[in-house]
Amino acid sequence: MPAPDIRELHDLDDFADVVALFARIWQCPPEHSPVNVEQMRALSHCGNYVAGAYHQGRLVGASVAFLSAPVGRGLHSHVTGALPGLGAGHALKLHQRAWALERGLDRITWTYDPLVRRNAHFNLVKLGALPEEYLPSFYGPMDDGINTGDETDRALAVWHLLEPRAEAAALGHPQRPDLPSATHYALRDHHGRPRPGTLTAGSLLVQLPADIETLRRTDPAAAKDWRLALRDVLGTLLSDGASVIGFHDKSSYLLTRKPTA
Repeated sequence: MPAPDIRELHDLDDFADVVALFARIWQCPPEHSPVNVEQMRALSHCGNYVAGAYHQGRLVGASVAFLSAPVGRGLHSHVTGALPGLGAGHALKLHQRAWALERGLDRITWTYDPLVRRNAHFNLVKLGALPEEYLPSFYGPMDDGINTGDETDRALAVWHLLEPRAEAAALGHPQRPDLPSATHYALRDHHGRPRPGTLTAGSLLVQLPADIETLRRTDPAAAKDWRLALRDVLGTLLSDGASVIGFHDKSSYLLTRKPTA
């Protein structure tokens, strides 16, 4: 399958197409899209990043980002959405990386739901970014088809564009960390429910549920348990100085920390 064609967007009709696409992806009315035509018009006009991915002339993905702190170095990717199976999301992020580097920027940040395995694998393994901060209820209540009924906890992914892990990932070498022999679970899946473990070992795994998106529909109570457990475990570890260094076996964050006495 040919790679999607990526291009920057500047026209109102193109922005309207993005709104319609995002409404489809987020399963919401166009007026509740994550970004609207006026916002994209202003951001694009001021030199920020608004781009679309096209497959056979059809819009299949889009990304909107704006310049951020640190001034002259940072870009914050507010929203990226793509239809599955076409490679549009990955193509957009690589285009965004090249766009940033051309302007002398060396880091891109974005937020994502840290409970979703495929998102974590994409961000950490395929791109080489790492989550550096846990943000509870970051967006408040949302009523789209993806987030309804769940709290909007997010992880802040930081993509250091010139670091070896990001450069290797951009060349097609996924970032899969070696698992130290003395690694313990801080959180794991036990028959579909979260089971906390130790938080004091030097090498820790934080396992995610197999499919939190389905679980929200089939067992909302279990999904809530997972949300609160991840907030407590991953949020505590990051705030206490632990570092995520990778994503293991498409299922678990791998963290390192200084053991406590």
